[in-house]
Amino acid sequence: MTEQTAHQQTEQQAEQQQTAAPGRSWVGPSATQRLQMLREASSVAIVGASAKPARASNFVGTYLLSSSNYRVYFINPREKEILGHPVYPSLEDLPEVPDIVDVFRRNDDLPDVAREAVAIGAKSLWIQLGLWNEEAARIAEEAGLSVAMDRCLKIEHARFHGGLNLAGFNTGVISSKRQTLA
Repeated sequence: MTEQTAHQQTEQQAEQQQTAAPGRSWVGPSATQRLQMLREASSVAIVGASAKPARASNFVGTYLLSSSNYRVYFINPREKEILGHPVYPSLEDLPEVPDIVDVFRRNDDLPDVAREAVAIGAKSLWIQLGLWNEEAARIAEEAGLSVAMDRCLKIEHARFHGGLNLAGFNTGVISSKRQTLA
């Protein structure tokens, strides 16, 4: 068995063993599926973006603008500009349909954001770390969107592109290969 075949087999076994966490019925995408979501995307809309540098949405926006090739859009009806970029009041006001809708909103707001993402034709709904709403996931998946929930887009992007060490994480990856940007 080649090393690549063994790796593929291990990855398939991990995906098959994936089950819902206790108290949760929804099962999220595997690492391979999350990587595919990131690789297939060329634009990200950050819903609930904040101009405050201490907010997670601002940190994620800063990272995506500096460490990815994504076109990044900020959504917040109360802001005009974030990180030197215009801010849009809603998803429907964007100049293009974003591939990923990355959500930083209260849990109760998530089903409505999912409906907005479906209405504009987004490909993926990414609900940030610490947020979990199975109704929002169901709405998006029934309309054909990929869904990631309780995951940080910045952390996942960095994990797959060798950038976690920049945030103080020991990835255990030693490589002289330059990573390609997704």
